Order: sequence, then structure tokens, then C-alpha cells
Amino acid sequence: MSYLASNMADTRNISNLVIKHAGRAKEKILQNLGKADKTTDEIFEEHLQNFNTQQVNATRLHKDINNYLRCIRAMQTASKNLMETLSDIYEKEWVGQDMLYVQAQNHEMLWADVAHKLSDQVVIPLNTYQAQFPEMRKKIDKRGRKLIDFDKERHAVQQMQNNPNRNEAKFIKVKEQMENAKRTYEVLNSELHDELPALHDSRILFLVTNMQTLFAAEEVFHSETSKVFSELEAVVDKLAKEVQKGTLPRKTFPRPAPITNNSINHHNGSQNSTLNHPPKGASTDNLPPGVLYKVKATYKYQAEDMDELAFEVGEIINVVEYDDPEEQEEGWLMGMKESTGQKGLFPANFTKPI
Repeated sequence: MSYLASNMADTRNISNLVIKHAGRAKEKILQNLGKADKTTDEIFEEHLQNFNTQQVNATRLHKDINNYLRCIRAMQTASKNLMETLSDIYEKEWVGQDMLYVQAQNHEMLWADVAHKLSDQVVIPLNTYQAQFPEMRKKIDKRGRKLIDFDKERHAVQQMQNNPNRNEAKFIKVKEQMENAKRTYEVLNSELHDELPALHDSRILFLVTNMQTLFAAEEVFHSETSKVFSELEAVVDKLAKEVQKGTLPRKTFPRPAPITNNSINHHNGSQNSTLNHPPKGASTDNLPPGVLYKVKATYKYQAEDMDELAFEVGEIINVVEYDDPEEQEEGWLMGMKESTGQKGLFPANFTKPI
């Protein structure tokens, strides 16, 4: 076929398509205005209504399941980060540190497993189920177009049939066109009368299978996760009990040696002498019972052990006897803060007598 002939054929096809669309539009307008009757099928309309509802529900389920899976993956990441942080800050000397790491790994695997199951066994089948609707919709729309074509040809036959002056040859051709349009419509209509109810019935088995998979995956996840957190709770309980008993292994640090620079020694004089002999500059007048003398903090001190006394610059401390004289340490005093009554050891050269 020459290029010119090919172009002419394409032009005719486009022209015929335009004429067909225009004819359908005209027929539909006449039907909507009540000036032309329309072939009706109440059973099909019921099937179509069921199809529309089913498609809306499938779209909604698809959206929510995918959002649910996205949330699970977000929780998977958040859980992993949290467990990593807890494992990092849980010191190796503490009871159950190894168990904490193991259970964190178990929890991460449980998240990964439930996310994988939902993706493969719930979302993918849902995608396949939902993919049926666009194809079925195309077929429904095509049936609608062929029904309009049939009604249009049927009306053309009716008009010529009522015309006594009709052209018989043309009338025969119009009737053939009507029969062809009728057959095309009826084939599609018959197929949809079978396919639409079958698709509608499939929703039950699909939903049962899909939800069973979802719920079973969640059941396993929560059951196994409960065991993980039960183990983690037991680890923390053991840690709490060791803290209460005072049996928790602790890092030990030597007490800091008293500061001996000249300026500090200048303030403290002979404060490193025994407690029974108050240092130079210490007043012993009008002291509360049990108080040997008073000192004032010249430097801030941060306690490094439970039996030590922390204080700020300027705080007043009442120096008292050690509960056990054998525990007395060179350069350290036992005292009670006037502001709180808290008792503990403190380095003498962080204070000066008053």
C-alpha cells in the first residue's frame, strides 16, 4: 500500500471513529431526555452495584494495609535504634548485659519476620486481587458502549420500519447492522453476567485467607515479643535487686590525694593533725554537741563515692568525730553540712577553719 493510500485509510478510520462516537453521544442524549427508549437489565445493574462496592472496599483495604506495613517498618527501625542505645549504655559489669544484647537481636528478627510475612503473604495477594478491577471496569465500559450502539441501530430500524416509502435495500442493511450490534452486545453482556457474580463471590475467600495470614503473623509476633520483654524485665529486676542489696559490682577509684599547693596549705595550716586537736584558727566556742569545730568550703568538691560529702564554695561544715576511729584517713575529715545535715567524708584542704 502506498503512503498516500495508507494516509487515506487512516483518515477514513478516524472519520468512522468520530462518526461512531458522535452517534453514541446523540443516542445517549436522546435516552437521557426520554426521547429514546433504553435497553435495561436489572440483574446486570445489581451485579454492577456489587462490583462498585467491592472495588471501593478493595481500594480502601489496599491503602490501609500498605499504610499499616509502612508503620511496622518504621517501628522496626525505631525498635532497633532503641535496643542499640539500651545495649550501649547498659554497662558490661551489670548483671544480664549479655542477655540484653541477645534479646535485642531476637526482637529485631521478630520485627523483620512480621514485616516480611505481611509484605509477601498479605500485600502481594492483595495487589493481585485489586488488579482485577481495572480490567473488569474496562469490560463494563465496553459493554455500555456496545449497548448504546445496539439501541442506536434498533431505533434506526424502528424509524425505517414505520416509513412506507423506505428503501428496502437500505432497510435490510440497517437491520443487519442492528443484528451485528446486538450480537456484540449480547456476547459481552453474557460474559459479564458470569464474571461479575464470580468476582463478587471471590471476595469472601480472599478476605478470609488474607486476614487469617495477617492475624496469624501478628499473633506469632506478639507472642514471641512478649517472651523477649519478659526476659528483659527479668534482667532489669536482677539489676534492681543487686542495687538494693549493694552487691552490684562497682568501679573503684582511689580517693584523690589532698591538694598540696602552697595557697591551699596556707589557708589550712595544721588541719591534717588529729581531730582531737582543732587546727589553728578554729573556734571552739558555742559549738553544738558533738561538733569539734567548723570549716568553710574554699573550693567546690564533687563526691566520688557514696560515703563522701559534696559541697559548694562558701558552705559551712561541722567537723565531727569518725564513727570508727580506725577508719580515719590522713587529710580527710568527717563532717555534717549545716544547710542539710548530710554527713560524709571530705578532703580537709578544700576548706578552711572558722
